[in-house]
Order: sequence, then C-alpha cells, then structure tokens
Amino acid sequence: MYKYPIVSIDTEAKYIKNNKTTHRFSIADTRGPLNLTIPVSKPSGATKWKEVEISNHGRWYETIPIALESAYGRTPFFEFYIERILPLFDLRKESIIELCIRADQIVRNIINFNVDIKEKSSDIIYNDFTNIDIDSIFIIKPYWQVRKEQLGFIPNLSILDLIFNLGPEAELYIENLSTLIVENNSINNS
Repeated sequence: MYKYPIVSIDTEAKYIKNNKTTHRFSIADTRGPLNLTIPVSKPSGATKWKEVEISNHGRWYETIPIALESAYGRTPFFEFYIERILPLFDLRKESIIELCIRADQIVRNIINFNVDIKEKSSDIIYNDFTNIDIDSIFIIKPYWQVRKEQLGFIPNLSILDLIFNLGPEAELYIENLSTLIVENNSINNS
C-alpha cells in the first residue's frame, strides 16, 4: 500500500468464516505471539464483510487494551501512541469493516502514510495483492523488539508491534520494506 497513491478496499467481499485475519491480530506477549480477536456476530444467510457486526462477547474491548499494556507497556513509544489507539476499543455498534477502516486511519496517521482510500469499483483496473505470498517476495528485516533478547525476533505481528517498538522510525522501516517488495516483485514477474 505504501507505494501506491490510491488503494481500494473491497467492502463487498463475501463473508468467509475461516478468514480470521479480518478481525484477528497478533502481538508479542511475555511468552511469545498472542492472537487477539475481535468477535463478530454474523447475520444468517450469505452476507458480505461490511454487514458483519462486532459482538461484545468476551468483553474484548476491555481485554485487548490490557493485553496491549502488558505486552508493550515497557516499549519506548507505548505511552506516546496508546491514547491514539484506545478509541478503537470503545463498544460501538459497527461492522468489522468500519472498525478496520478506523484502525487503518489511525495507523496511517501515526506513520505519516497519506494515501487515497476508495471503495472497490468496477470501472477501475486493480493490482490484486490479496493472494500474494509475502514470504516468497522478501524476508522481513528484523527490527528492535522489547523482548528480542528473551524470545528472539518474532515476525508477522501486528503493525502495533512496529509502532510501539520503533515509534517514528516505523515509517522509515515500512518505506524501506516497501521498496524491497516492489523491487523483488518486479524481479519475480520478469
């Protein structure tokens, strides 16, 4: 996304129960990766992700902020960014897509990532990266993590891990990473 001036979000995508990445993310807890889930309540019958509402089951809106503080409270930038992220954990009646869009906006503001986000439209030609195998394109360059000495570098975590550990340097990390992706993708497609 970082390298494109316009990005579209497919709000019309069909709800697939097994696709947990839409409402689940991983953080580095004291014992290793910890999956955090925002529960959803699916309406009956075939539906789209934009129609899937967030559930208050499991009091996720209370447990996720506690898990974030436990995992990242000692990172250099936790106190600086947590107040900007906490509004995501209010209990609103909204779809999971609406929450994802709010989260995306907060993260993009933190890392100074300005891109025009549009809903997917039939009159635009897209590069579809939904099924891309990121691991085949590049190797994630380890960055400083608060528990790296005890647990080693833990890849594939939420961008919150990057933000809380690197702060303003997260933007530089993503910029360098996106350059590698574009360069390697060009090589792989040749």
